[in-house]
Amino acid sequence: MNKAIIGRKAGMTQLFAPDGKMIPVTVVEAGPCPVVQVKTVESDGYTALKLGFDEIVSKGKKQAEKKENLNYNISRPDYGQFKKAGVTPCKVLKEVRLENVDSYKVGDFVKADVFAAGDRVDVSGVSKGHGFTGVIKKWNQHRLKETHGVGPVHREPGSMGSISDPSRVFKHKHLAGQWGVENVTVQNLEVVKVDTARNAILIKGAIPGPRGSVVTISNSVKQKEN
Repeated sequence: MNKAIIGRKAGMTQLFAPDGKMIPVTVVEAGPCPVVQVKTVESDGYTALKLGFDEIVSKGKKQAEKKENLNYNISRPDYGQFKKAGVTPCKVLKEVRLENVDSYKVGDFVKADVFAAGDRVDVSGVSKGHGFTGVIKKWNQHRLKETHGVGPVHREPGSMGSISDPSRVFKHKHLAGQWGVENVTVQNLEVVKVDTARNAILIKGAIPGPRGSVVTISNSVKQKEN
């Protein structure tokens, strides 16, 4: 990828095209993201940017120098990275792999205007959590028959396999369990509008995660053919 930014999912709304067609969009508060570190092939073996997002307001307490990170309620290693870069500490610190980092230096800001309307992007985030769910809700399986002789449970997963051989349940069988809270990437989404004044990117369709969750937007690695 050659451009990326960190943002927060604000929610969904809709826009209307000039022809009157309604377009569902997700609003993402994208950046500004300060560049905390620039990684190059010479120094690190690969190229990447370490970006911050959502600046933390200092508590204003007078702490000793060794406890200065407590003013921002972050760990000392993270605080050390921000301090070395001369950047205000942020709640989110994330690395994005980019091919060309020569145009960036520590202290620069990556803003929403790195993308433009019509760009194809991939959005990564943590999906919504649904708790412990059964096989019907999690895997879209069918109910058992409601006739006599079946039951008393009609939403169970059904047969687990043979009795004597192999005498175990095979791996990867679709069973009940935790659903959601997974890293998900939705590819080939279209940027409908970029509002530089509000640092907002409006993306067509839905993206992973609940409102308020942190997402990463990057240019699409698989361009969709029209």
